[in-house]
Amino acid sequence: MHLYYRSAMKKADIHEFFTRLRDADPDPQTELNYASPYTLLVAVVLSAQATDVGVNRATGPLFKAADTPEKMVALGVDKVRDYIKTIGLFNSKAKNVIALSEILIEQHGSVVPRDRDALVALPGVGRKTANVVLNVAFGEPTIAVDTHIFRVSNRTGLAPAKTPDKVEEKLVKVVPDEFKLHAHHWLILHGRYICKARKPDCPRCTLEDLCRFKKKTV
Repeated sequence: MHLYYRSAMKKADIHEFFTRLRDADPDPQTELNYASPYTLLVAVVLSAQATDVGVNRATGPLFKAADTPEKMVALGVDKVRDYIKTIGLFNSKAKNVIALSEILIEQHGSVVPRDRDALVALPGVGRKTANVVLNVAFGEPTIAVDTHIFRVSNRTGLAPAKTPDKVEEKLVKVVPDEFKLHAHHWLILHGRYICKARKPDCPRCTLEDLCRFKKKTV
């Protein structure tokens, strides 16, 4: 399957694309469970190369034991590792959760910063994680490009590019301002449940006529 398309979606089609997504789901939410910017940050860090369902299964007990940086540091790496051992890369993730919690305490008064550079400076936090936190916790109109958004953006012709950073750059340019706040979640959910990796569910897709993907499924 060729992901990259020379024929990008037209401006009017992009507006219609997001209008339909909004009409179907006016207030999309993350599927990660969290209760504060801190627990969201931890959940997103843990979600790298893992499913939201798997992360939620682990963070339920973890957040009951530790839902602040101080409580997390008090738990220590070994206990955090025990809570998250069902998640991929649990060894490095446990170390990162403790390390980022220590930095939040020492440098940010235990508060998750509303600043991308400060977030990216935390262990285990990349641009995608920072964008998710800024969007979900603080209502910033950021677009975090994960594997689903990368696929949907390329496959449909919405924002075709060869790297996640380039896709993000294009999305920021082409997504109308009125849709930017929720664009991230609409695209993730569309990729997760309709425009799936191995076999997109084109017959159920409300965007099929706007989509540039030629090999549509029947």
